[in-house]
Amino acid sequence: MKKLLVSQPKPASEKSPYYDIAAKYGIEIEFKPFIKVERLSPKEFRQQKISILDHTAIIFTSRHGIDHFFHLCEDLRIAIPDTMKYFCVAEKIALYIQKYVQYRKRKVFYGATGKFEDLLPLILKHKAEKYFIPMSDVHNDDIKNMLDANNIKHTEGVMYRTVSNDFTPEEIAQYDGLIFFSPAGVASLMKNDPNFKQGDVRIGTLGSTTAQAVTDAGLRLDFHAPTPEAPSMTAALENFLKEYA
Repeated sequence: MKKLLVSQPKPASEKSPYYDIAAKYGIEIEFKPFIKVERLSPKEFRQQKISILDHTAIIFTSRHGIDHFFHLCEDLRIAIPDTMKYFCVAEKIALYIQKYVQYRKRKVFYGATGKFEDLLPLILKHKAEKYFIPMSDVHNDDIKNMLDANNIKHTEGVMYRTVSNDFTPEEIAQYDGLIFFSPAGVASLMKNDPNFKQGDVRIGTLGSTTAQAVTDAGLRLDFHAPTPEAPSMTAALENFLKEYA
């Protein structure tokens, strides 16, 4: 492997393990996502016929959700009242709200582990609220099913979507290694280059659903994480290079 594409934004710090691996094994690593997240237009959101101000609480499962919620509300000229409550799956997501509202003046609740199941008890303590959940166009019904099972009033609204970044087949052909972090990234590869032939190109993935997407696309999976031997993507990459470099 001489030139590797990591389908993520470039690390903010020069101390990223990817740079250490590049120097150690003499490979060139480039960073460019196969996908990007964009928010819906006000017209597209209005077509869902959702009134955000009919709700008294918002559930956030990601920082993407926070960004697109507040930006889209601004586009829609919706002023969020000071009485709005925010329920977040993790503390780091709750703290991110400070980017848009004065944290100390709002009622913000968060789960301990980042799993929705651990946020649910807090929601049940505030069962009288009517919840709005900003969602991506690609999502499962796990949260909806849990809230329905507990008779929690809620509305899901799509506020952002995942779209492919443009790659030409010639650009893709520059790389003899590709690392994916989501099934959408694999789908973007096949969309950008429907005639992609893997050959000697090495493919790595993070997460079981991404690994499955590679297999479903008829491609060969060469290394993946997490595993007991490789809890992170960089560990999986280095283990692969140790064996085959």
